[in-house]
Amino acid sequence: MPLLRQVPGFVAYYWVDAGSGVMLSTSVFEDQAGAEESVKRAADFVRNDLASLLPNPPQVTAGQVVAAG
Repeated sequence: MPLLRQVPGFVAYYWVDAGSGVMLSTSVFEDQAGAEESVKRAADFVRNDLASLLPNPPQVTAGQVVAAG
């Protein structure tokens, strides 16, 4: 997503169709500041461009990567 690639510290973005109308996105940043900025930008985008398409408001969860392969 171009919006997130512009945020300093961007590493990766994944969008998953979990089935039954559930979608999941995961963003990876080098630091917490980048992650927090991405949440702000994504919230603005959802509010301004997607709100009418979403039956439920997005939920945001954050944490540190503890394993990678």
